[in-house]
Amino acid sequence: MNKLKKVGLTALGTALVSTASFAGDMAVTGSAVISFAGNDNNNQGNGWTMSDTMVFTGSGDLDNGWAVTYTHKIDGGANDTNSIKVDTGGMGVATFHGLGGSGPVAAWDDKMPTANEESWNQGAGTKSAAATGASGNNSFSYVLPEMVEGLAAEVYYVPSHLTTELKSSFEYGLTYTGIDGLTVGYAGGDNDGAAATIESTNIYATYTIDAFTIGVQDNETDSSTANSDTDFRAYGISYAVSDELSISYGISKVQHELASKSDQEANNFNFSYVSGGMTISGAMGEVDNVGGTATTDNAGYELNVTFAF
Repeated sequence: MNKLKKVGLTALGTALVSTASFAGDMAVTGSAVISFAGNDNNNQGNGWTMSDTMVFTGSGDLDNGWAVTYTHKIDGGANDTNSIKVDTGGMGVATFHGLGGSGPVAAWDDKMPTANEESWNQGAGTKSAAATGASGNNSFSYVLPEMVEGLAAEVYYVPSHLTTELKSSFEYGLTYTGIDGLTVGYAGGDNDGAAATIESTNIYATYTIDAFTIGVQDNETDSSTANSDTDFRAYGISYAVSDELSISYGISKVQHELASKSDQEANNFNFSYVSGGMTISGAMGEVDNVGGTATTDNAGYELNVTFAF
């Protein structure tokens, strides 16, 4: 009798394992990048670098029709992000970010059309941020089901923690694409993770006509710390020369509430060329008054060759 039970349980276990394997899928994607960069006011020695990213994805469907996706991203050999996403279909998409979560304020800090980088990316030094959004491990995001055609909404929540998140933080984002060629986005919320409470709002619009895309963006960051507020304004234009080649130009300005800081102004020219799984991209730009310091003007350039696999 015991032997029969053992055989039966073994057969049942094998069947369950086989069913689970059949229902789920695993995939690995990644990229490797060779870069060459330089700056006019920063001697960094050898300008050649390499970076790499691998993304492991596991997905499967539940009996109730929900789709579950696990994503684990390794960047430069170190854990970067991991998350579990549950797509309920008609009730929206919920995601738990175990590592590396962030909300729409940070994700939409600069949505201007570009072939490669943001307008303020080039040049040495610590730039004044375009926006300050909430982020953190063990956080939640939820994309609401579509209630109005062309309108997408999402929320992001970081629970409080005794050491890394003093208070809970909450953000939301709205995107409207109901008019052909036009995208309008708005993000807002409070970042209460640090001692200083920061309230942020982002609003942007992009419009595509033929091969051109133009855009404008305004961000406001209000801090409970005196004289720490900033305003960000950016413009961008991109042109698809062909299916493979794109070029773009962008400018931006960060205005500081603190009177002793100057406006940080930046501009950048970008290009990208795609050939199968290889992308060649580059940028050249300059930033004046880096971080609000009037005596610091820097320029820089970069060239990247990216292989996707």
